[in-house]
Amino acid sequence: MEKGIYTLVLRLEADRDLKVGSLGEVRFDAGYYAYTGSARGPGGLSRVDRHLRVMEGKNTVQRWHIDRLLPSTALVEVVATRTDENLECAIAQKIGERLPFIQGFGCTDCRCPSHLHFSSDREKILEAVRSAHARARSGSD
Repeated sequence: MEKGIYTLVLRLEADRDLKVGSLGEVRFDAGYYAYTGSARGPGGLSRVDRHLRVMEGKNTVQRWHIDRLLPSTALVEVVATRTDENLECAIAQKIGERLPFIQGFGCTDCRCPSHLHFSSDREKILEAVRSAHARARSGSD
């Protein structure tokens, strides 16, 4: 299985308050979210399939922060960069240069402020995510 870094672009129809592990109760405004994760382990990018099963309710195991949000959302797009390099934080930071984030979400194993970003504008979030992945692939800042 190919390895890489992925960003799930999700749509949340209505405002939601969700309990997210150690973050406690978190308010999610209706709009679009971009979650960036790593799939460099043995299963590679099949991790994205796991997220989709959680989203659809076919897998109820909630292991990561994103698992709390997924069942309330719809998938807009998956953007993936096939790589063995650890680009997860770099991509999340590039998205964060353009979009606000949910403090502490999805980054318990790094020093990033967040790996979940928000926008009320679908095209704006898609452009930010696609651009961050393209910049990481090209090695440019």
